[in-house]
Amino acid sequence: MADSTESGSRKLLGRLREAMASDSAGQERLDKITHLIANSMGTEVCSIYLFRDEDTLELCATEGLKAEAVHQTRMRMGEGLVGRVARYGKVVNTPDAPAAKGFRFMPETGEERFSSFLGIPIQRLGEKLGVLVVQSRDTREYLADEVYALEVVAMVLAEMTELGAFVGEGAALSPLHQQSVLLRGGTGQEGTAEGHVWLHEPRVVITNPIADDPHAEHARLKEAVEELRVGVNKMLEMSQNGDKEQLQVLEAYRMFANSKGWMRRMEEDIARGLSAEAAVEKEQSQARARMEQVSDAYLRERLADLDDLSNRLLRILTGQGKETGVDLPPDPILIARNIGPGELLEYGRSLRGIVLEEGSVGSHATIVARALAIPLVVHAKRITTEALNGDHIMVDGDQGIVHLRPDDTVVTAFRDKIAMQAEAQERYASIRDKPAITVDGKQISLVMNAGLMADLPSLPSSGAEGVGLFRTELQFLVRNQMPRRSELVALYSRVLDAASGKRVVFRTLDIGSDKVLPYMKPTDEPNPALGWRAIRVGLDKPGIMRMQLQALIRAANGRPLTIMFPFVAQADEYRTARAEVDKTIALEERLGHVLPETLEVGAMLETPSLAFAPQKFFDEVGFLSIGGNDLKQFFFAADRENERVRRRYDTLNVSFLSLIERIVERCAISGTSLSFCGEDAGRPVEAVCLAAMGMRTLSMRPASIGPVKSLLLRTNLDDLRKVILDARHRGEQSVRPAVMEWFRQNR
Repeated sequence: MADSTESGSRKLLGRLREAMASDSAGQERLDKITHLIANSMGTEVCSIYLFRDEDTLELCATEGLKAEAVHQTRMRMGEGLVGRVARYGKVVNTPDAPAAKGFRFMPETGEERFSSFLGIPIQRLGEKLGVLVVQSRDTREYLADEVYALEVVAMVLAEMTELGAFVGEGAALSPLHQQSVLLRGGTGQEGTAEGHVWLHEPRVVITNPIADDPHAEHARLKEAVEELRVGVNKMLEMSQNGDKEQLQVLEAYRMFANSKGWMRRMEEDIARGLSAEAAVEKEQSQARARMEQVSDAYLRERLADLDDLSNRLLRILTGQGKETGVDLPPDPILIARNIGPGELLEYGRSLRGIVLEEGSVGSHATIVARALAIPLVVHAKRITTEALNGDHIMVDGDQGIVHLRPDDTVVTAFRDKIAMQAEAQERYASIRDKPAITVDGKQISLVMNAGLMADLPSLPSSGAEGVGLFRTELQFLVRNQMPRRSELVALYSRVLDAASGKRVVFRTLDIGSDKVLPYMKPTDEPNPALGWRAIRVGLDKPGIMRMQLQALIRAANGRPLTIMFPFVAQADEYRTARAEVDKTIALEERLGHVLPETLEVGAMLETPSLAFAPQKFFDEVGFLSIGGNDLKQFFFAADRENERVRRRYDTLNVSFLSLIERIVERCAISGTSLSFCGEDAGRPVEAVCLAAMGMRTLSMRPASIGPVKSLLLRTNLDDLRKVILDARHRGEQSVRPAVMEWFRQNR
């Protein structure tokens, strides 16, 4: 771009800085800015639209349109050309606005006189703040240089908005990060929590978006980029023996850090008057905007790499590292875009709750949160841009809802809910040591799920009769390399010690699908949930299975041992795995190790195919545990990671309960013990219905045992079974309505 254009852009930004530094109120600042931009751009109209809520834009200032339209003209996201700019985060540049697709005429503004239209999104790191518009009577398309210059101005307006430069009366001019916000996501782990925000990666605050000396800013940028490149090269050198996927990410980092195009664009932004930090953030914001529009997973990952790299560069330029000097609050609610299991375990039980902008119901973070019994909400869009360290926050993991900076009414209602839950827990404590015997005399065994040593203290306090599922994969997931056999022996031994003689069912390594080990070569599978996972990995990698089996046998050291193989889809898979156990036992005996006092070997029934295996399989298997989460998703062909479909299908669907009934009957014929493990085992209504269909052992998270036992103690299973069978006979799709009505009548 010509020096004259750069000089003109710098002059405009200089005048904007003066307007920002003045003692003017927010509205007066906006009015000055629209006048400055129209005058500098040589356009007859300049307007600024800001969001008054998540879906509504409001005209907040204008030069050239009717003054009385300010704060009166509003439009929905996607409505008209302005709404289109806001929705897609893309520039709209048209010489003939009335003829453009999506144009909406707003007579109160007087804009019918103006033909050309240029709309620029005002956005910061994926947060949509508003739209900057210029218009002229002439039928012309704005030049690329003009578009670029206005994008720079829009970026500065975004920073000024973030810094509270436009605070005034009305919702559109209300200060950011001070309003109450309700965010809806998905349930990762049930439970409620109140506390204060702790950002896993604190936001970088840019207080100097406009710079006086482009040469000094160029030098600062060059020095910071060089430091970034050196850092990336060091990470690559240290990771040469690491896994391929990690190396690919670092190679992408190096590619972006050495990208001439990335550097050139930032240098051009600086030449137009931005500071080095603002130039980096402008590029980062555009990468975030492109990320939202890209459906290709590979491209999204590369844009995410650029986003992460930009964060590193910003921290170098500003000196704002992750350590901000702020102490972790006594009641921290962790906020992050995403987080790995190792990082989450470092926080441990200090956290009251977790809210993730991304995440999923089956992610590693969710597994750890469940193990630690920490309420977790996933898919909470905008949480990382809305929240600030220290903000008051309330997390409802049961409903997947987050209240950020809640008002007094919400606080009161939420605390009432927490108080009621605490009162219920006190009631559950009184029945902790009672056996779960129903009104009609049927005893149900309630056991707990675990995956960490931290879970085991819950065993006596929860009233669980044992551990129905110990997830052994967590010790593999939180490391950068395969754990040694001696480490596993020590861990499994401590688990058995903590159980104090109660039965512990160790599930062998369940990896693949959503649980990929960082040090194993990733597999490119179109549908990993149906791919190379769990027992399939163990059978194909017998060395890993044998090492884990040896660790379990040595940890038992003469005590009873129970082993369960996951995701068995056909009888031969179990038989092959069982044969591997026999070989390992024989080897351990030859080596002189103490063998388990008793050995039970079972399988997890997570695929419909195993429910229809030959009866001989049911005779052979030591025990079965229904893995309800996977069985349900495969039975209904509904991915449990997909929010659109996973809630469509009910556990109390007649077809699913009929499948459970069939499995119960087949196990009864063979005398094979059977349990049900999964989220539904910990939901009281679902749990008692499963018991009514014949399940006599339910495995759940520790916190669910009290509520489930409480309802079982008050339920006649024979009567409930009749309600279920009657609903099935009537041809109802789900028995839930009939069951809930029966409970209401029999309180």
